[in-house]
Amino acid sequence: MDMTTCLKSLLLAVRQYGDSRTAHSAAQLQKQVEEVSGLRCDRLLSSGQVLPTECVSRLVELAGSPNTDLALTSSIISLLAQLACDDNSREILHSSYNLTSTLASVVHRHGTAPGEPLVLQCLQVLQKLTYNTRVLQSSGYVHELVAFLMTNIQSHSDDIIMPCLGLMANLCRDNHSVQSLIKSLDNVKPFYRTLINFLAHNSLTVVVFTLSILASLTLNEKVGEKLFDAKNIHQTFQLVFNIVVNGDGTLTRKYSVDLLVDLLKNPKISDYLTRYEHFSACVSQVLGLLQSKDPDSAAKVLELLLAMCSVAGLRPLLCDVVFRPVAPNLRVAGRRQRAGLDGGRKAGCGLTLVQWLSSPVEGAESCSLQVLQLLNELLEEVLGAEMVSDSTLSFVEMLLPVLSGLLKGLDPARGDVHLRKQCDRISHVTGLLLILCSEDATRSLVSRQVSAQLCLSRVESLLSCCHSNSQLNCLPSGSENDLSQVCAEALLQTLELMSKLRQQVKDMETSFYRMLQDQRIVTPLSLALTSHHRERVQTGLSLLFEATPLPDFPLVVLGESIAANNAYRQREAELSVKRVAVQEVPPPWTNGSVLDSSAGSSRNVCSLVEKIQTGLELQEPVRDSHVSEIIDVYEQKLSAFASKESRLQDLLEAKALALSQADRLIAQYRFQRAQAEAEARKLGCLLKDAERRREDLQAALSGQVLEVERSKADMEELLQHNARLQRDSEEHQALKGAYNTLLNRFNEADRLLKELQVAHICLSKQNDTLRKNHEALQLQHDKMASVLEEREEEIRSLRSDVQKKNSDIAGLRAELRAEEEKVKERDRVRRELEETVDVLRKELNRTEQARKDASIKASSLELQKSQLETKLKQKEDELNKHSSMIAMIHSLSSGKMKSDVNLSL
Repeated sequence: MDMTTCLKSLLLAVRQYGDSRTAHSAAQLQKQVEEVSGLRCDRLLSSGQVLPTECVSRLVELAGSPNTDLALTSSIISLLAQLACDDNSREILHSSYNLTSTLASVVHRHGTAPGEPLVLQCLQVLQKLTYNTRVLQSSGYVHELVAFLMTNIQSHSDDIIMPCLGLMANLCRDNHSVQSLIKSLDNVKPFYRTLINFLAHNSLTVVVFTLSILASLTLNEKVGEKLFDAKNIHQTFQLVFNIVVNGDGTLTRKYSVDLLVDLLKNPKISDYLTRYEHFSACVSQVLGLLQSKDPDSAAKVLELLLAMCSVAGLRPLLCDVVFRPVAPNLRVAGRRQRAGLDGGRKAGCGLTLVQWLSSPVEGAESCSLQVLQLLNELLEEVLGAEMVSDSTLSFVEMLLPVLSGLLKGLDPARGDVHLRKQCDRISHVTGLLLILCSEDATRSLVSRQVSAQLCLSRVESLLSCCHSNSQLNCLPSGSENDLSQVCAEALLQTLELMSKLRQQVKDMETSFYRMLQDQRIVTPLSLALTSHHRERVQTGLSLLFEATPLPDFPLVVLGESIAANNAYRQREAELSVKRVAVQEVPPPWTNGSVLDSSAGSSRNVCSLVEKIQTGLELQEPVRDSHVSEIIDVYEQKLSAFASKESRLQDLLEAKALALSQADRLIAQYRFQRAQAEAEARKLGCLLKDAERRREDLQAALSGQVLEVERSKADMEELLQHNARLQRDSEEHQALKGAYNTLLNRFNEADRLLKELQVAHICLSKQNDTLRKNHEALQLQHDKMASVLEEREEEIRSLRSDVQKKNSDIAGLRAELRAEEEKVKERDRVRRELEETVDVLRKELNRTEQARKDASIKASSLELQKSQLETKLKQKEDELNKHSSMIAMIHSLSSGKMKSDVNLSL
């Protein structure tokens, strides 16, 4: 059964249950709800259709009604939780259907039994619904919900504590009204103490929820300053990073990432994080989570990294981790082992990011865009340094083939949603390529991967998408994120990339200027120039500066498009004061006869001046008194004629300007007339098609009317036949009920008879068995009697032995007491000996210390002795030398004396 049929059946069951709240209608409605729950309900609310909207509004109304059955309420809430499968659906359920207040009212009604399954289910759905959603304090049952959560968080029930903490963390995050409400309550101090005690909980999820609530409520207060001070913040960082890496699941990781993002918004804590000594190792472990290929976890990890990029002191550290060069031993280890060690995982951080750009995992589109934004921030930071490192260049070489692959494959036939995603991805990719073009080294690498043909095909595809899209052909919409703006931004960024690479890439300059002269470029360029975003306006102005000198650039059409966009924005905003279009005043029209008369009068003035001059020259000797007067008169006339001539010259220039404007307006009019004729022909063709379709539909309608009449007649016959069948069915049901009753009675009697027969056989067998057992037991009884007499004799002898043993035990006890007295005396002596030993130990320690001091003095004396011995040896050596010298002198002197004696002899 398809979704539409199920929704119609569900709506009918809801109406029947609303008319009569019987058990049968409730069972039918619950059955229909379960059938819809078994179908795929993705993006059902965001479709905007009337049938799902009506069904969901009725279901929410039933879920909030106190008269609805509990089992039915639980089924409806399960279906609504299934519908909240994405952020858009959750926002619709929260804002349009007010589901948050409805579930809060259910919790308030059943709040006396917090362990009830319906309450737990409502809390879980509320936690899912309020994630990243701001709930106003003025919303229905919010005060009661907050009081319920605070009361149950301070209880000792583990089943209710975790969903209450998660919901409280959602309500407190970035919500000052709820935070003020909690702080104004009387039991807020015990609540804080309970939360602080939860920090030692054995569940990581509870710890994360607690830290999130404390960060929202106390971060800027004294309690928060103590919790997140310089002594504790490093432990908090280590704890949160460990939870992110080794969390209990996606939910725990999601909330721990949100906690870190919130902490990074505080300047003091972000400064602490820049000085955290294990930051690089923690970020490497966090980046290792991207290898799991889980889109939800990857999205949260990338959100955390983007939040870290917003802190200026953390961007260089992130760049060091991502662009860290791979050591040779790590490369070898990475080749041998795919899993690798931790060092190998750190070395592959940049590679992991690149793999997410072209990941085939379903739902990874948002992760791909987040990776592009992250690389945009990091590469902008790295390229802004004085020198680009070799590891960064090697990373860019690895990245560029993936980016060029992302620019390919634009397919408008797959729908507007897919086209929007592709255009958004192209915008991010081209923005990253533009950052890479800001440095010469990376620009040369980009020019090797990006060809003129690739850019030209991409611009052609985007232009065709723009003009096939009705939103672009019409006036622009007010939203900055609609398809027209996204396509226009992607197109203009691609043109800006072509402008950056036109000198390095072959044929890029020719393709760039050819695209600028295309008539279709007017619409996206006008959208950029009239945008509210500064970057888009700057991009449009730079392209306009390049395009204005071109001969075929449609500047007039661009101006009209900009004016139309401005007028549309003005109407959309419904401004009270509307701009009045300034009409150009046409230049004054001058008649040809006036020009001719002015030319003739100027010639007459010239001839008159010549005559006067010649006359004055002839009559110079004979000056008359009237000549000066005549000269004054003619000078006045000459000045009047000169002023008239200058005015006529201005009129001529105005006429020439008017003629040029008229030529331009005529060209515009011809262009607009050609467009209007083309549109008229198109509208004529559409009108003919519409007339032809209308005639076909009219014929089909008449046939359908006849079929409806025949169907009505058949329906009446079927209704009559159905009534007869209904009566026969009722009689058949009555007879069938009587037959079933008699059959049940017969079966019951037969079953009882068989049971009695079986019982009789069993009892007879048991009787025989009991008789045989009785005889055997009688024989055993006789044997046991004789054995019992023998045992009694043994017992008498044993009793006498026991009495003897008791007397022996009494003697032994007396000996034991004497021995205990001796042991106590020995313990006393031992204690005295221990005290003596302690005294001797102390004396031994003192003796040992004295021995150490004596050994130190002996070592120093031995050192002095060795030094004296060395000196003594030196003196002995010198003495030996001196003695040898004296002996030599004596020997020499004795030899000389012998020679003298010999000579004398």
